[in-house]
Amino acid sequence: MPYADLDLEAGRKNGTVWVKLPNRHFDPEKGHRLYNRFLDELEYGEKLGFDVIAVNEHHQTAYGLMPSPIVTASALARRTSKVRIAILGSALPLRSHPLTVAEEHAMIDVISGGRLISGFVRGIGAEYHTFGVNPTFSHDRFHEAHDLIVRAWTEEGPFSFRGRHYEVKYVNLWPRPYQRPHPPIWIPSQGSKETIDWASHPDRRYTYLQTFSPAKVVARYLKMYRDTCQGHGYQPKDSQLGWAVPVYVGADDESARREAKPHFEAFRNVFVRMPLEMLLPPGYTSRESMKNVIKAKAQMFGDVNIEQAIELGLFVCGSPETVLRSFENHFREMRFGNLLVMCQFGTLPSDLTRANMERFARDVMPGLRALG
Repeated sequence: MPYADLDLEAGRKNGTVWVKLPNRHFDPEKGHRLYNRFLDELEYGEKLGFDVIAVNEHHQTAYGLMPSPIVTASALARRTSKVRIAILGSALPLRSHPLTVAEEHAMIDVISGGRLISGFVRGIGAEYHTFGVNPTFSHDRFHEAHDLIVRAWTEEGPFSFRGRHYEVKYVNLWPRPYQRPHPPIWIPSQGSKETIDWASHPDRRYTYLQTFSPAKVVARYLKMYRDTCQGHGYQPKDSQLGWAVPVYVGADDESARREAKPHFEAFRNVFVRMPLEMLLPPGYTSRESMKNVIKAKAQMFGDVNIEQAIELGLFVCGSPETVLRSFENHFREMRFGNLLVMCQFGTLPSDLTRANMERFARDVMPGLRALG
């Protein structure tokens, strides 16, 4: 849900649309139209046969107008009846109390009749500037918040919880989740080794999603996840792996690139961009993971045009045949069980977004399902 009416030149001059772009650039009337447009498009995903529609959480940015994925997921829970709803995810270390997350996710799960997928994230580095939270405690707060949420979902209350960051005398969740033992948990990540180690642990075996990265980097991190699972003594299922990537399906290769070009390049070179010190503030991750992420994303700090993005696998674009063939090739290498396609990106308008969704659902999705 980007602020697609953004003055792109203002975003470029500011250096980033994250944290410090003055909010005078937001027009509530335009925001009203955008929110309802985006919700309509997500609801349309159910009619087209998508398995899941997904929302996420970012703060003080024109990149995404969803500071609360709970609000959008709640609206979708009442306006849909079959499609699963994924929150990808709630930023646990940034919230004042994890029991609020436990309650809100449980509410949506019950309202929707058990259609919720719960994603948990630490929040990207920029958001630690937003809330003034010390990133050094990010992992510790995340793990403790996760443990409290899962116990609240699965254990009969009241019981007490005592941790370093959270202490609760009475944990007694009302309502409890619809799904048993709890909604599926997915973990989106930029590629932190610590996150891979934690998500793959036999006690969790959570679905790991590699976010917006070059295809070779995605393949490397998904392999790292598989190798880590094997190191834990088990063979992971394809369903434990996922890839999130923007996609545009046109009538043919030439028209697809022409239609997507200005909107993808606005997404990549204005909406996504942030200084390194915002992306990875000191203490946010280990030195090893920081070096790996910087190396993996080295090609992403300058401007990238659509041709380079397609070459790198940052963007999948073309005719239905081209897009399906590209995903078939990536699947053979990566064996991802979950493909998260961003059918709207940057300034892509509603008519092109809907045409993209329709072509993907009609002409690409059946071939992907046939991969197993």
